[in-house]
Amino acid sequence: MTWLERIVREYRHWHLSVAVVGNVLFLLGSILFFHVFAAWQELAVWMFVVGSALMLVGALGELARATCEKRERDRERAAGRAGR
Repeated sequence: MTWLERIVREYRHWHLSVAVVGNVLFLLGSILFFHVFAAWQELAVWMFVVGSALMLVGALGELARATCEKRERDRERAAGRAGR
């Protein structure tokens, strides 16, 4: 198992947490774009941008996890065929 696979597998809760925080910031930032909250528009922009970035990090973590799991399944299948 490579260092990246180990990080992705053992710290899955971190990239999921980052994604959830990103989603919350994105939602709150989106709400602050309503005309009623015009005074908060700069904060809304930053929440929107940071939330989007965190959602991307979370998605990349999930992609890395799925890739690592597929590689592991492929190795197991190859080892099973070699043992026949």
